[in-house]
Amino acid sequence: MQRIHRVRQALVTTGVASLVLATSMTAGAATTSGTYNAGAAALVPATYKHMTLQVATDATYPPDESMSGTKIVGFDVDMIQAIAKTLGIKVKENNVTFGGILGGIQGGKYQVGNSSFTDTKAREKQVNFVDYFTAGEGVYAKSSSTVKFTVLKSFCGLKVAVETGTVEQTDAQAVSKTCPSGKKVTVLAFANQNQANSAVLAGRADVGFVDSQIAGYIVSLAKGTFKLVGSAVNVAPYGIATAKTPAGKGLAKAFAAALKIMIANGTYGAILSKWGVSSGAVSASKVVLNGAIS
Repeated sequence: MQRIHRVRQALVTTGVASLVLATSMTAGAATTSGTYNAGAAALVPATYKHMTLQVATDATYPPDESMSGTKIVGFDVDMIQAIAKTLGIKVKENNVTFGGILGGIQGGKYQVGNSSFTDTKAREKQVNFVDYFTAGEGVYAKSSSTVKFTVLKSFCGLKVAVETGTVEQTDAQAVSKTCPSGKKVTVLAFANQNQANSAVLAGRADVGFVDSQIAGYIVSLAKGTFKLVGSAVNVAPYGIATAKTPAGKGLAKAFAAALKIMIANGTYGAILSKWGVSSGAVSASKVVLNGAIS
């Protein structure tokens, strides 16, 4: 799931030097904007039909979501915009720290969480999910590193950089409990992915642990400074999150209907192809309400 398509700068500072990770997008002419569908639009709850839905996104995770100047871009952003057009609704992306997104949905500040959320049982207790993509967990390190990675227990004795609130943080902390005495995992959690990258670059962490397509993207931009270590593990679905309210559940079902249409008409595939993440495509979206597929 390595991707390298679009203008993006992720400045990773080491204190004495910096690495600017940059690339340029040369996307083709495939349509990625979506097409209005009255049948799917009819599923949108009345509460949401005439308002701009506030979407929470942590824009430090290219190619899924990141900043290009003052604009949030990425395949997740294109996906939610195409869903909105299919449903005839308005959405506004908000750049939010990842760890605060689900709480913001529960508190009513945001109607949608659109930020590469792995659909887990723990998160299903907080929000509904509309599954739309699959990704694993990947490991990257400095190119000079001799670290080997085959399974999570490979982290024993290492310093592992993660973004706060991610599945990777949870998994690294969990495996540490199984490591021998004196070889526990030191989990270094950062507010955003750029800070985690910086820790690996500066040698404060031995490896970075992140979703597999993000690891590939980070390595592709680093042009020899970083390398992938081992293969992806724990492949799981991504989900778009909505509130556990009647309207939130209705919105999730409308999103799933829109995705079904987008998969059938090629919009979904065109978006993934544009950003180089086609290997994570699903053949059908799923709505998970209260831990059960609806």
